[in-house]
Amino acid sequence: MLKKIGHFFANLCIILSVTNLPAFGNDLFIVDDIQIRGLKQISPGMVFNYLPVTIGDTMDENRIRKAVRALFKTGFFRDVRLERDGDVLVVTVEERPTIALITFDGNRAIKTEDLEDGLAEAGFSEGEVFNQGKLDKVIQELRRQYYSNGKYGAQVDYEISPVGEDAIEIAFLIVEGEAAKIKQIKIVGNTVYSDEELLNVFKLKTGNWLSWFRKDDQYSKQKLSGDLETLRSWYQDYGYLNFSIDSTQVSVSPDKESVYVTINITEGDSFVIDKVLLSGTLIIEPIELYGFVFTRKGDVFSRKMVEATSKAISDRLGHEGYAFANVNPIPDVDKESRTAELTYYIDPGQRVYVRRINFYGNRKTRDEVLRREMRQMEGGWISTPKVERSKIRLKRTGYFEEAVVETPAVPGSTDLVDVNFMVEERPSGNLMLGAGFSQGAGVIFNTQVSQDNFMGSGKSVNFTFNNSEINKSFRLGYFNPYWTIDGVARGFDLSYSEIEAGRRRIARYDQKNVSMGASFGIPFTEFNYMNIGINWERSEIQTDQFLLDPIIARFLAREGREYDNFRLQTSFSYDTRNAGIFPDSGTLQRISTEIALPGGDLYYWKVDYDSRYYFKIPFKRNFTGLLKGKVGYGDSYGSTTELPFFRNFYAGGPRTVRGYDESSLGPQDIFGRALGGNIMFVGNAEMILPLPIQELKSTRLSLFYDVGNVFASNESFTFSDMRMSVGVSGIWMSPFGLLSVSYSKPFNDQFGDEIQKFQFNFGTQF
Repeated sequence: MLKKIGHFFANLCIILSVTNLPAFGNDLFIVDDIQIRGLKQISPGMVFNYLPVTIGDTMDENRIRKAVRALFKTGFFRDVRLERDGDVLVVTVEERPTIALITFDGNRAIKTEDLEDGLAEAGFSEGEVFNQGKLDKVIQELRRQYYSNGKYGAQVDYEISPVGEDAIEIAFLIVEGEAAKIKQIKIVGNTVYSDEELLNVFKLKTGNWLSWFRKDDQYSKQKLSGDLETLRSWYQDYGYLNFSIDSTQVSVSPDKESVYVTINITEGDSFVIDKVLLSGTLIIEPIELYGFVFTRKGDVFSRKMVEATSKAISDRLGHEGYAFANVNPIPDVDKESRTAELTYYIDPGQRVYVRRINFYGNRKTRDEVLRREMRQMEGGWISTPKVERSKIRLKRTGYFEEAVVETPAVPGSTDLVDVNFMVEERPSGNLMLGAGFSQGAGVIFNTQVSQDNFMGSGKSVNFTFNNSEINKSFRLGYFNPYWTIDGVARGFDLSYSEIEAGRRRIARYDQKNVSMGASFGIPFTEFNYMNIGINWERSEIQTDQFLLDPIIARFLAREGREYDNFRLQTSFSYDTRNAGIFPDSGTLQRISTEIALPGGDLYYWKVDYDSRYYFKIPFKRNFTGLLKGKVGYGDSYGSTTELPFFRNFYAGGPRTVRGYDESSLGPQDIFGRALGGNIMFVGNAEMILPLPIQELKSTRLSLFYDVGNVFASNESFTFSDMRMSVGVSGIWMSPFGLLSVSYSKPFNDQFGDEIQKFQFNFGTQF
């Protein structure tokens, strides 16, 4: 109705303007000059651009009518008059006001930025000329946005206020109301799969006990479109190539609070793959490409596997420089035999080369620090895996919050691209004063002053001080990850610590350590890395003679209480994990050794092997599996008769076997305190659960099974001596540090074990 009224007034203005023809008289005239009057915001040049009259034209009724209509059609004016002053054409206009400010009041479900973007797309934004017709369309668009989010009771109104003489302010007043709740989702036409099976893959749900949190019972047109695509994928993953969604009806209750969704489908028949062919331009030998084909003869046709094959072949071609390769799978269906001949048509396109690699956002970090992480080289053909690996390496430096890569084509060229990395730097200096608590270490106070990216060079300098009930320490460190151009790292450390082991339910002794040393890191391949460190350590043991275990007393009597040792520490690791924190794929294999070298007071060695494997569990939703294992063994050599008791392995607690007090398992002294052992076995199996809200990326929830213990080599042991537990754990990377919580049910525990079902750590390192 408003639209019709607006058109009526516009036409009326045109008629009234045209009826002003007597100002010209009955004689035609030739325009000698044109004058524009009444302009305030709009330039005369813009009016001349739209005016279909120029000097030298002969004015008549038809030309006058066209001129008036053309100026009204611009939407800039609410009144236009044409008059004659001799042979001069005088155009008098009255401008519409300019929109000075647009505000929104009452919107919560849709962000103001999203509403403003919608208005801008309609040409209705601050600085534009006000047009009532556009305003009416904008109101309808705002209502449509709320309807698509299930808010059918939403009301949108507006107020217009003058700002000076030539501008206005528009305030949109929104009453959103409650989102309509889904009362029923009905699928019609399904015979192979039940409603329950199909609806289980939908994001939209009818009300359940988690709907108040996940909001999955609130209707959204976008979510429904996604669910329909998921439904189509579900059937096509099981071979139903001719599956179709015939219609979708969404009905709303009269009170606009309930939504009923009905989906009509045709399942069709399930097809089996009869033959798989490769066609097109085969840059790579077919025998190699078939290794990237996941669809085989006799398999049920699966859309997921077809798309995975197309991506795998495209990635392989991308490794050879064909970054824009197109792999198009075409099934040839035989309806009678219910088979499909599947052909992958390959169009590699042109081989693409990298002109330049550019970095943006590194205001402090030197260009060479970023460039040395590159696996893609300038001048060579582009390799998609190398570009992606370069991005991962930038993120793993720890200097950047985020790293994003783009590969725009070079203007005027069909075979050149630039590789642009956009990085967001973290603060290079850090002063941290903190406090925390853990059940194993008690209250912790820590101070850390560090420069992880000293003057943008990539080198780090740090000072750390910790003060807990059982451990007081400080450390000075320097580390250069690129001591050589080949990536050999070098670091230096100086540290001092005091440990009161008795406070941790370990055999009573106090230990003071002073050490200094150097370490080197050597990369052998992209995923293989070796660390070598050598340091001098001075240790001093203090004990209470009345609370001293005979094993410790015997060792101190033979070896003394003060030791100077030179320790050689090495580790070799193979790491393909996709993230440093919260990975969900990849493997870590690491073997570490520690040897007290000849020339010191003690002679011993230790070796341990750590393995972690992350993998996907194909349930209804993606779960991540994690298998961890750690074994260790230590012994003495030369004149030392046994592994020093303060270098023993320990088990129990959040990092090994949950449900048991930290470091409490294994051999005990005569007072019932843990002595540790020179043999360690620990295994963990976890199922990492998907969270109800996908945005909680800093949180991880898992179910676990732990098994492990430590033993002394002079004692016999079997698998029945292992301690076990099952439970649930959660980890949150909070702004104040890591918070880990677990609740477990220990089993196979023995008399004297320190049970601790609920365990947590806060403020400790991950």
